[in-house]
Amino acid sequence: MSTLITNIAELMTQDLDHRVLKKAAVVIEGERIAWLGSAADAPAADDAVDAGGRAVLPGWVDSHTHLVFAGDRTAEFEARMAGESYSAGGIAVTMDATRRASDFDLTRLAMARVSEAVSQGTTYLETKTGYGLDIEHEARSARIASTVADEVTYLGAHLVPAGTDAEAYTDLVCGPMLDAVRPYVRWADVFCEEGAFTAEQSRRVLEACRASGLGIRVHGNQLGEGPGVQLAVELGAASVDHVNYLSARDVAALAESWSGWNPDSGAGDRGTVATCLPACDLSTRQPLAPGRELLDAGVQVALASNCNPGTSYTSSMAFNVATAVLQMRLSVHEAVRAATYGGALALHRETGHDADGARAVGSLAVGHRADLHMLNAPSATHLAYRPGMPLTFAVWRAGARAR
Repeated sequence: MSTLITNIAELMTQDLDHRVLKKAAVVIEGERIAWLGSAADAPAADDAVDAGGRAVLPGWVDSHTHLVFAGDRTAEFEARMAGESYSAGGIAVTMDATRRASDFDLTRLAMARVSEAVSQGTTYLETKTGYGLDIEHEARSARIASTVADEVTYLGAHLVPAGTDAEAYTDLVCGPMLDAVRPYVRWADVFCEEGAFTAEQSRRVLEACRASGLGIRVHGNQLGEGPGVQLAVELGAASVDHVNYLSARDVAALAESWSGWNPDSGAGDRGTVATCLPACDLSTRQPLAPGRELLDAGVQVALASNCNPGTSYTSSMAFNVATAVLQMRLSVHEAVRAATYGGALALHRETGHDADGARAVGSLAVGHRADLHMLNAPSATHLAYRPGMPLTFAVWRAGARAR
């Protein structure tokens, strides 16, 4: 079954050629993009959809979320808005509620959050464990996450539970807990921050997870300059996320990690993506991550929602894109790219085609996965021009109409 989407005013491909096509069309065949180009040259298909002069871009790739949780942290948010500073301690509140929740309720809640994200144009997303923080509940969270998300990350190293020795807990994260979650996860993460895990503890976690075959990533430099970025680059992490407080040395290290990669061809060794989380920055009243400086230095940047109950309870990638344009000084094209191709790069899902069957996400090209986001607007510029407006008109996820 093939579907022709035609009369597209603007088709923003976010492919390696950075094409923005006018008066365009796309043909979807099964889960893949079979053709794209000028609407005047479009081939016939089994079905046709008239875009009505709307814009189409790749579906959002949300590379950083925390969706498997129960409970509410409204009081913490209200206190923060009244002037209290953010600390990682609120994670324990969610841990207690998550442990008490049934499998059914955790699954139902996570599925509802994924559905909200898809309805706003997200077509590929990662989510983490990290609210169980013991063997039983981390394994349960990983299992549930694997049924609702495209990518699952092990975050047993989110916080040391109260009353637990930090070294003993780190041993647990590196050993029995890792063994329990391993069947369900592809990635591992660590919160390398004052009040969470030290540089040495973080290194132990990342090295143990990498030795077990997992890709690694880091929560780093959120609350102040720290070792997270340097550790992520040294160990070859796929991404370091938050990056609010960066020294010149941190920016240089991130840029150097991309020196062996060709952005025009996508060939060479990937570096460490800097993932900016602007909705979280606003909620915690931290300075926005220096996205402009990072891009100008040659760092590959992603935008993600960080959807979680304490510091960023939103899955709206459009909100993050608008914030990146209006307050972080990214262009619309740069912000959309960071929220699509950048997220795919952070998850190592930016490549793949018909020949290998592992189809790329985050960009639109023949052979890539058919993840499309149609806006009720003639161009992607409206995402920042009309911030906060519900602009998602239609969504295709792996070739299936999802909205």
